[in-house]
Formats: sequence, structure tokens, C-alpha cells
Amino acid sequence: MPKRGKRYKDAKSKLTTGEKLPPQDAIQAVKDLSFAKFDETVEVVARLGVDPRQADQVVRGTVSLPHGTGKDVRVLVIAQGEKEKEAQEAGADYVGLEYLDQIKQGWLEFDVAVATPDVMGKVGPLGRILGPRGLMPTPKSGTVTFDVGQAVTEIKAGKIEYRVDRTGNVHAPIGRVSFEAEKLQENLEAFMDSIIRARPASAKGTYLRGVSLSSTMGPGVAIDPNLYRRSA
Repeated sequence: MPKRGKRYKDAKSKLTTGEKLPPQDAIQAVKDLSFAKFDETVEVVARLGVDPRQADQVVRGTVSLPHGTGKDVRVLVIAQGEKEKEAQEAGADYVGLEYLDQIKQGWLEFDVAVATPDVMGKVGPLGRILGPRGLMPTPKSGTVTFDVGQAVTEIKAGKIEYRVDRTGNVHAPIGRVSFEAEKLQENLEAFMDSIIRARPASAKGTYLRGVSLSSTMGPGVAIDPNLYRRSA
């Protein structure tokens, strides 16, 4: 267990052990308990009743948050010809095949990579570098596409990718502490709706077992999962 500082312990002491709050109350609690000197990220964690070791129970997907994450996402587009211009006009930070060699040399100064299908043969060998970092373009996440302009626009506007980890949890950022509570709640609802829709047909028993919110440095605040199970 990591050691917790005094401010964290003070914040946690203000929560009632075992209490599960409505989303709006949980969001306000996260904002009130935030103590860092920077604008902390607000993250949601959904605990799912799936076995990620089974291929048919891997929960993954993308969702466009109505108000974005508050982060300036750096987008790399690996493309050629007219698609390079399309990516540049859409606001991509880095464009071109020359970045493949830079990645081989250790350059990873980007948050999302988009590639056109015709260059995936060149991108594929970088899977050992990009895959473990969650940076490999994939068709399922919409980052392997000829429509690079739309892909870049959506990512810049707040589209995020999520995937269940080996413990059955899904983590995702839904904004910053400085966001208005209403905007955080709308982002949370969009994420939870996507998670519910992504339920594998092979998942048995209770699918959504727990939901919690926290800021970067703050304690987790539990949300009543029953408020979302009705949609399952």
C-alpha cells in the first residue's frame, strides 16, 4: 500500500465509509476534496463483472465526451499524399511517414496515433513499442481510417478510448476539477452509457459491480451502481 499524505487523509476522513452517492453528489465531493495546487484530472473507474482473460469478455470502446477532457491531446497522423494535408487542416500536431523512424529511435511525444490503412504495413512493426503504451492505431478504436480529418477532429474534441484491465476495471478521464459540475456529470453519463452498451453477451451475473470518481490526488468517492444497472 502506498503511503498517503496528511492532506489525502484529511480529505478521506470527510467521506463516510461504505457510502455510495448519487452522481451529482459524488462529483461535488470530488471537487470539494481536491487539494492539489494544479488543476487535477477527474477520473472514473468502473468495476465490471467480466473475465478479461476470455477474448469474448474484453470490454473496450470509444466515447466522445460532450465537454472533452480538458487536456490538449497531441495527435500524430501517419499518412501520405493528400491525407497528410487533410490531417494538417484538421489540426493534427504531427503528420507524415518520417515519424516512423523517430518512433524507432524512442520519440513518443504524442497521445494518440492515427494511421491510414495503406500504411499499416509500415506501422505494424512498431507494435512492440506502441502496443504496451496504448498508442497503436487500431480499426476498433477508429484510429485506422482513411477519414483522418474526422478522426483528428473527434479526438481533439474529446473522443477517448477505454479498455478493461486485467483486474476487470475500466479507467477513464472525464474532465478537470475546474469544470462546472454539470459538465462533469454530462461527461460521466456519456461514459457510463458507453460502458453499459459495451456489455459482452457472454458476461454473466452482475455486469456493473462498482463505480467511483476521484481527482488525481484525492480519495475515491463511490457512486451507487444501481443508478446505471437499470440501463443494462
